[in-house]
Amino acid sequence: MIRRKKVKTWPLPLLIVGLCFMSCRQVQQNTDCTTHALDIASYQLKQSARMLNDSMLLPRSTWTYHDEAFLVHQLGHDVVVSDDPLEVHSKKALSGQQRNCPISDWTSGFFPGSLWYAYELTGDEELKQQAVRYTNILYPIHTMPGTHDLGFMINCSYGNALRLAHNDTIATVIVETADALCNRFNPAIGCIRSWDFGTWNFPVIIDNMMNLDLLFSASKITGNNKYYNIAVTHAQTTMKHHFRPDYTSYHLVSYNEDGTVEKKETHQGRNDESAWSRGQAWAVYGYTSCYRETKDTVFLNQAIHIADMIMERVKTNDSIPYWDYDAPVEIDTPRDASAASITASALIELSTLVSGGEKYLNYAEAILKNLSSPEYLAKKGENYGFILKHSTGSLPHNSEVDTPINYADYYYLEGLQRLKMQD
Repeated sequence: MIRRKKVKTWPLPLLIVGLCFMSCRQVQQNTDCTTHALDIASYQLKQSARMLNDSMLLPRSTWTYHDEAFLVHQLGHDVVVSDDPLEVHSKKALSGQQRNCPISDWTSGFFPGSLWYAYELTGDEELKQQAVRYTNILYPIHTMPGTHDLGFMINCSYGNALRLAHNDTIATVIVETADALCNRFNPAIGCIRSWDFGTWNFPVIIDNMMNLDLLFSASKITGNNKYYNIAVTHAQTTMKHHFRPDYTSYHLVSYNEDGTVEKKETHQGRNDESAWSRGQAWAVYGYTSCYRETKDTVFLNQAIHIADMIMERVKTNDSIPYWDYDAPVEIDTPRDASAASITASALIELSTLVSGGEKYLNYAEAILKNLSSPEYLAKKGENYGFILKHSTGSLPHNSEVDTPINYADYYYLEGLQRLKMQD
């Protein structure tokens, strides 16, 4: 038998004052946390921008190298290791050094995008000047052939520029880039092609859901439904083939020319049937965006199912997932702050689109609070100029494992901006 303690009742006016005090204290804690995070972010971004000077390179991450035994243990199977001693020596020699990238790299849009968000959050004019500068150097991308990551590259840079420093030239770049992305769409398959390498016939990765915002933007700018229809078709086809019954997503689905599935894989996860953490984040973000633009409840329900799955599957004490949901639960298993940042940003938006969305907002807020702790947030002048620590790019390829990465910073700042809009 459970004995209930007698609860002391408070006079109503005093109770209201008490609740207001607790609420104000929580808001003050969140404000202090955000102010501290933005102070560090602004410092890191400005230092990185100054150090690059007039270079056409942008900060991406750092070079990392882990031994074969570590990789085998994390993956649970043997790995293919290069038998070229010069390649192995080169990777070891580079380990610990900053990794910069050219504008043709899929991550090139995140640094200027971070500058735009930091400017929006702080009003610091130097951040705006640097954002304009690093956005402008990406201009050649709009005619660059052979890449599918145009949404990341242009929407994160020029897309934010369009919001915060609108002009017709920016809109033109977005539309012309969307045209290039549309050229990769196959109507018979119903998807935009991802990679041009490998032995797959027509590979499509879950990451490509993040390109669709570029197409939605182009549709609104031009009034042409071509872009909208391609985005919707891609999202529908991906929803049909990428997801398992539990709403986890494969990383890659390759199609035959008639639209049937050739194979399903998880190229950057633990194994083909595992839930690669960043892939799940791309998925919930992409379908939340699709509902925002289409108001089709099929997309909303998909986003809800994925969000609920994430909240159920991530068992870490701080909600920052391991690099794969099926990775070994051990102290040295790498986390992925980038997956956490993307998820937090997506769930804040999702919380505004559904009834009872507070659970998503609270979960996202907890993630951002933990990312703003010393465990993940850099100190000024450290972490190679990046904002967050402990992200993982592709562990199976021994690439960018437990390191800062520019897209973690970008979605972290986007999450802070979206959280601010809820105040």
